[in-house]
Amino acid sequence: MHLDPLYLSRIQFAFTVSFHIMFPSITIGLSVWLAALQGLFLATGHEKYNKLFDFWLKIFAILFVMGVVSGIVMAFQFGTNWSVMSAKAGSVLGPLLGYETFTAFMLEATFLGVVLYARHRVAPWFYLLSCCMIAFGTILSSFWILCNNSWMQVPIGYEVINGRIVPVDWQAIVLGPVFLIRWLHMLLATFLTTAMCIAAAGAWYILRNRHLPEARIMLRWGLGLTAVLIVLQIIVGDISGKYIYQYQPAKFAAIEARWQPEQPASEVWFAIPDKKNRRNLFTVETPYVGSWIATGNWTAPVSGLSDFPRKDWPPVLISFFSFRIMVGLGMLMLAVSWLGLWLSWRGRMETPRWFLWCTVLAFPSGFLAVIIGWITTEVGRQPWVVYGILRTADAVTPTLTGENVLTTLLGYLAVYTLIFLFGSWYLSGILRRGLAEAGGEIAGVPDASATGVAEAKE
Repeated sequence: MHLDPLYLSRIQFAFTVSFHIMFPSITIGLSVWLAALQGLFLATGHEKYNKLFDFWLKIFAILFVMGVVSGIVMAFQFGTNWSVMSAKAGSVLGPLLGYETFTAFMLEATFLGVVLYARHRVAPWFYLLSCCMIAFGTILSSFWILCNNSWMQVPIGYEVINGRIVPVDWQAIVLGPVFLIRWLHMLLATFLTTAMCIAAAGAWYILRNRHLPEARIMLRWGLGLTAVLIVLQIIVGDISGKYIYQYQPAKFAAIEARWQPEQPASEVWFAIPDKKNRRNLFTVETPYVGSWIATGNWTAPVSGLSDFPRKDWPPVLISFFSFRIMVGLGMLMLAVSWLGLWLSWRGRMETPRWFLWCTVLAFPSGFLAVIIGWITTEVGRQPWVVYGILRTADAVTPTLTGENVLTTLLGYLAVYTLIFLFGSWYLSGILRRGLAEAGGEIAGVPDASATGVAEAKE
């Protein structure tokens, strides 16, 4: 049996990236949540904020560690599986990844040490500053990662010299035409993921009649933030879609399963794309809406896949369905959060057990939306690794064999399974013990809540 090293390398990278992205998708938002809780505790002196802070700090710490461990592997793969890409585009990609390490990660790691181990040794204002610096570091980390990926999506500010991509305008590379809207889209996604997890935790404890004052804060804040952020995300997502049509029209056509150009273009809500016959089966569509989504004009012409060489088509089936699943998960978050606001307005948010269970069960929606959104982005970029410049098939290490990749892929599967099982077991233990354990020790961390009140009053 022939093992294709290119195909297996793509599967391996997709697996490791999908596993890793789960952790930044919540730690970015959690860092902001922790800073807000610490600020509220210092401002009010209310112990409930301190208990919530200690509870979520434990969760943040374990997720941060898991994110670091799972993220290291991706850098190795640039050398082992994608050495041609590293050789040709490393002059751009290497510095951007280096900036992320030497700025964002250094901030996170340094001030996380203060937050975990030095609460009783520093002034309250400096402890709050440390929380804020962790939040700043996680956001800065996403900045550099999105700079890197956005350049790969729409490469500018470079020259090709002797077959290598050489940077000539770092400002253009860092602040490319699609970067800011994509970065905002990603940040909102991480905040939504965090807000849904916070709301789910609050609903869980209300269902069990435990930690009710703190659970109410989590439920109300989580759903309230989700209700606001999801509306912003829909607006930003629409703008991002228009950028995709402008800079990556073949990706846009694949996402819409639009085989032929249309004027005006319909929006296909559901279909089964038939790639062989270049048509859609069982189509549910609305006229004119496709033109508006692509351009903001209800009657504008919109490109179809037939406008591009067949060799440049992205995988249509994955692009089409992954985008719609992502949107569907967003609609789920919208429904749960706005239903929660309506129940809150009627004074009944905490009483319908069916709604609390819906909130608990909806907690993975943010994670899934982030993962599937990235699948849409990366699969839609194919067959390019650097759009329009370097094909994925030409970026793989030429001496790689299918057996090599299969061996490492199975190894990653085994190790990541152990990491996931350990992390899930540890986090489930924190949730079972609940906030009563807040202020205890985590990896040798001194009792935070025992000193927190005294420090806040100094």
